[in-house]
Amino acid sequence: MNTATTSRRRFLATSLAGAGVLPAWAAPLGANGDVRVAVIGFRGRGRGHIKELLAQKGVRLVALCDVDQEVIDKQLGELAKQGIKPRTYRDFRECCADKEVDAVTIATPNHSHVLIALTALQHGKHVYVEKPVSHNLIESAKLMAAAGRAAAKGLVVQHGMQRRSDLGWAAAMQWVKEGHIGRPKLSHALVHGLRPSIDKVDGPQQPPASVDYKLWSAPRPELPILRKQFHYDWHWQWPYGGGDIGNQGPHQYDVARWALGDPDTLPSRVMSFGNRWGYVDDGQSANCQIAFHPYEPVPLIMDKFGLPAKNLDPKSGEPPYKGIRTGNIIHCEGGYVAESKAYDKEGKAITKFDNFQNGPDHMKNFIESVRAGKYTKDVLHIRHGHHAACLSHLANISYRLGRSMKPAEIQERLQGDRMGQDLFEEFLRNLAANGIDPTAQPIIAGPWLDYDPAANRFTGPFAAEANKLCEEEYAAGFELPEA
Repeated sequence: MNTATTSRRRFLATSLAGAGVLPAWAAPLGANGDVRVAVIGFRGRGRGHIKELLAQKGVRLVALCDVDQEVIDKQLGELAKQGIKPRTYRDFRECCADKEVDAVTIATPNHSHVLIALTALQHGKHVYVEKPVSHNLIESAKLMAAAGRAAAKGLVVQHGMQRRSDLGWAAAMQWVKEGHIGRPKLSHALVHGLRPSIDKVDGPQQPPASVDYKLWSAPRPELPILRKQFHYDWHWQWPYGGGDIGNQGPHQYDVARWALGDPDTLPSRVMSFGNRWGYVDDGQSANCQIAFHPYEPVPLIMDKFGLPAKNLDPKSGEPPYKGIRTGNIIHCEGGYVAESKAYDKEGKAITKFDNFQNGPDHMKNFIESVRAGKYTKDVLHIRHGHHAACLSHLANISYRLGRSMKPAEIQERLQGDRMGQDLFEEFLRNLAANGIDPTAQPIIAGPWLDYDPAANRFTGPFAAEANKLCEEEYAAGFELPEA
């Protein structure tokens, strides 16, 4: 096995972690001009990072970091067939301190994204961080502050929401902006993806023998493992994930916000409701959820359907809305855009947008920005990732403060919001199609929360409870460095 050349003792003696400062300048690229990259976390999405990086000229994969030795060994075997032998690490702090690394990409579980990004910035690395770029509102603000300081030093912090580099969506946004179907009335994000039960365990489980659980947990304390499948199913437990609205959701939140002209601030109110229907398991997040974000003058709504079209039968597929399952719809005065097509009021297709390919050049754009020492395109800016992540945090905070509520009560809340009422009716139809009675298995409805974007705090009723959910517990030795 190829091991790290940096010893833990030497690393601990020289680490900048906790120093709260950035180097005076970004580290120079490799002697031959290559961009030297380390991938941190590659059991899942990180494998895509590796593939995308190896496809680019002038890029060298010089290091890999993962807390799971089995994952490291498997990837090393695959790379060896190509004659590639990167250094390996299990501790992200050692990887970030590697002086032969210019940039890192981060695809670890959500709860560690900001900690690793801040550590990498302290060591003078460019950063590409997967969605969601943060796990709570406070650390998202810290990431934004650090990215601003880093930009002055020639360092780039880019989000991993590939649709921002998609030529098809760029064309669709321009077409809407030109007013072909009138002004937007609603920006609608949809995540209609089936999510089966993660089962229920009788007590705490052991982590896989190949995993360093302390490093996996960081920055969380080492909590009891209450899920059958160690990997991936952390998405549905609050200390690590944010449910699907915080998993797939940021992609759709980002496009929805793009359709609104990329507002500079977050909306001042939020309300969300849903529940985890269809099974009883160890998941904590909702599998069906709607969130209301009343931007002015055009609101944004996210809806998440995690149940099948009918009878709790996965074979029935995912329920579509205007032909879309997971994606975005821009409702306008004279029609709507649904992903790659535009329709008139009667639902007749009037325009098709080409090059809908999910932004295959997003990683290439990151490397170009690294070389330039600045963002080469505004769509790559970390603020887009920050806003998309924070929308999911806001939605989940409202939901987590919810109480059981009858459909009639929710309909009363939505009086005057015709499109919101229509989407709620669609939500109820999906529950009914799966044999779920929301009066017997109630909807958990969060309160309308007032939020001050400038202060990054909630105000008004339920503010004390909501503000407690803006930040989390950090284990000793893994506190977030101050930006």
